Amino acid sequence: MMPLENLVAFTIAAAVLVAIPGPSVLFVVGRALVLGRRGALLSVVGNAMGVLIQVVAVAAGLGVLIERSVVLFTVIKLVGAAYLIYLGVQAIRHRRRATTADAAPAPRRSRVLRESFVVGISNPKTVVFFIAVLPQFAAPSAGWVPAQLLLLGAIFIALALVLDSVWALAAGSARDWFGRSPKRIGAMSATGGAAMIALGGTLAITSAKA
Repeated sequence: MMPLENLVAFTIAAAVLVAIPGPSVLFVVGRALVLGRRGALLSVVGNAMGVLIQVVAVAAGLGVLIERSVVLFTVIKLVGAAYLIYLGVQAIRHRRRATTADAAPAPRRSRVLRESFVVGISNPKTVVFFIAVLPQFAAPSAGWVPAQLLLLGAIFIALALVLDSVWALAAGSARDWFGRSPKRIGAMSATGGAAMIALGGTLAITSAKA
């Protein structure tokens, strides 16, 4: 069994890292401005599902392959960046349709989850983070290391779900507060779309060592 001190140390470190606004927070805030609270919360869940696949890949040893292969890393990075930009452009194009605070009705829930899942699983920076950090807290003498990496990854995802949801609710509430007319809601959606485009552009030009 993994030493308790390792779990506590990782939990504290992960909580600090997740609490600092980064790409996932910007994505969630952008989605909140476009889709409202419900859509943002669904985006948090979908993104976490994608990150979970990354954790499994890292535990299985596939993450090292992604980190060491420049071509594979670049392809995944560009796909993820392009998809973020696509979502941002779509939000701007269809901003006039966002006429309610809760812009994620039941028929669209699966699509919101799917879009967010793609964003989560195609972020190579998260893979690099897991490769660099998770092994530092694993204890080979405590048993099967892949299982320990899965546990640490699960802790990270749980923290991200909670803290990113706080951002989603806060941004969604701000959207409701400022967007009490269709015109202002459209402007909010365009702002969220611009944020996602900016995030996609930033990820596209960063490297694995950044």
